[in-house]
Amino acid sequence: MATAPAPLSLSASTLPARLRAAAVPAGARGRQPRRGRMVVRAKIREIFMPALSSTMTEGKIVSWSAAEGDRVAKGDAVVVVESDKADMDVETFHDGIVAAVLVAAGESAPVGAPIALLAESEEEVPLALAKAKELSNGQPQQAAAPAPVEDAVAATPPSPPPTPAAAPAPVAAGTKGIASPQAKKLAKQHRVDLAKVTGTGPYGRITPEDVEAAAGIQPKPKPAAVAAASPTVAAPSAAAVPQAAVLPPVPGATVVPFTTMQAAVSKNMVESLAVPAFRVGYPIVTDKLDELYEKVKPKGVTMTVLLAKAAAMALAQHPVVNASCRDGKSFTYNSNINIAVAVAIDGGLITPVLQDADKLDIYLLSQNWKDLVKKARAKQLQPNEYSSGTFTLSNLGMFGVDRFDAILPPGQGAIMAVGASKPTVVADKDGFFSVKSKMLVNVTADHRIVYGADLAAFLQTFAKIIEDPESLTL
Repeated sequence: MATAPAPLSLSASTLPARLRAAAVPAGARGRQPRRGRMVVRAKIREIFMPALSSTMTEGKIVSWSAAEGDRVAKGDAVVVVESDKADMDVETFHDGIVAAVLVAAGESAPVGAPIALLAESEEEVPLALAKAKELSNGQPQQAAAPAPVEDAVAATPPSPPPTPAAAPAPVAAGTKGIASPQAKKLAKQHRVDLAKVTGTGPYGRITPEDVEAAAGIQPKPKPAAVAAASPTVAAPSAAAVPQAAVLPPVPGATVVPFTTMQAAVSKNMVESLAVPAFRVGYPIVTDKLDELYEKVKPKGVTMTVLLAKAAAMALAQHPVVNASCRDGKSFTYNSNINIAVAVAIDGGLITPVLQDADKLDIYLLSQNWKDLVKKARAKQLQPNEYSSGTFTLSNLGMFGVDRFDAILPPGQGAIMAVGASKPTVVADKDGFFSVKSKMLVNVTADHRIVYGADLAAFLQTFAKIIEDPESLTL
């Protein structure tokens, strides 16, 4: 009996190359060049302005570690960026050649904006320079970015698209099919090919208006009226946050713009006005604390560290003061007690954080504090070293200030303002007078989570630790 022939397998792995090409459907074969162009485009990469902190909206280029034409490897530091808190080295994620610097040293750019172009090889450098020129001319990025890709394939000088019909360029950038559901529905109704539509939405997304424009439909007046009414609706929300009045400059005055750090401080202070805060003051006798300080001062322990340690020990007994309210609807109890300490530096203010201050002894805290201050002065603090505080301490007592109120930082439940310790006449319970050193402590707290009784109990505990400070050395 003859054996039945084995069935012929037509899987892609068993077919010769030319047969596999023939077996590809016509529509799929038409898409092959597009995938090829995307691969070429990947050889020119953008280096973006990174977000170095949760509050950073733009960064300033301090200096470029790599110049144009330098070859860099993945992980190399290519630029130093000044964020709202510190100067930080920014590394590249790819190997390549720094083909074009888009933002020079001393200039600023918003987070996410391209600051340089990285070419994979020397052959792509001219294409990167062409793309840099287009970006510098202010052309829309989503329309201009695909142009070097087409140039990389055709190896011809870039030329602007003459008509909207030449808009398949965004398709090469992978925008085909990125359309809202309403846009897809309209495209089906009006028989509009989405591949020929240039998206004007975020990241090149095709909107219903784009489809209507491609179909030759005039925009309806109703949406225009709604758009015109938008600013009126948005006006109350903008007015909800108090804005400083813009006054004309005084004749002969010099206007100096904020530094990046000063702008961040200004923004945070304005945001803090939205928090319902209250303040409580408490006088504390410091004679024994002063004696302890004289003993440990030769070992490198500062008064700031002693106060931070005392605050951390008190917070361990009153966790609600170490909590925060981030969404306006709930408490966030922090598992760590991280004391942020306000430090004035050249051109601004920063709050280095003594992490786990309740668990470390005063000598280790002092060493940590010394390192943090050194980094802060050099603007080299890492984000976790200035943004992880759960409670803030501000000490102006060293300058002779006897009392002041501190502004509550966003995202924290309380901040303590410490004044100077000064000789004060005190009467005891028997009516005898004596002179003792006293300091006044004022705490500003978020009334949504910390109530008056909570803050009073915390201050009582803090005062007991300060007035009998032996526990600080344990």
